[in-house]
Amino acid sequence: MPAIPADKKKILDLYFLEHRAKVLDIAAFLDRYDRAPGEGDFRIDAFRDTLAVLLSEQPGRAGRVLEMLSDHSTEPIPVAPGKGAVGAQPPAGGSGGDA
Repeated sequence: MPAIPADKKKILDLYFLEHRAKVLDIAAFLDRYDRAPGEGDFRIDAFRDTLAVLLSEQPGRAGRVLEMLSDHSTEPIPVAPGKGAVGAQPPAGGSGGDA
């Protein structure tokens, strides 16, 4: 694992612009989503829930967000709703792929 830079300014100098672009990308995604017609589903709710974790100052945000967006089911499902993962835990009894 690479060494963490010595101080906060060094971290900002190295990574701020990269992560500024990511935040702008998320903002644009949410703007597009909010302008679009139709119904949402559990994925946008899960996504929005993770934003509160990002704004917290408690350490371990990456792990908490990963857990929030992970499927914790242990039983196999009879038929997959699509060709891949949906990126968030479907509600109990939901198929997860109806977006």
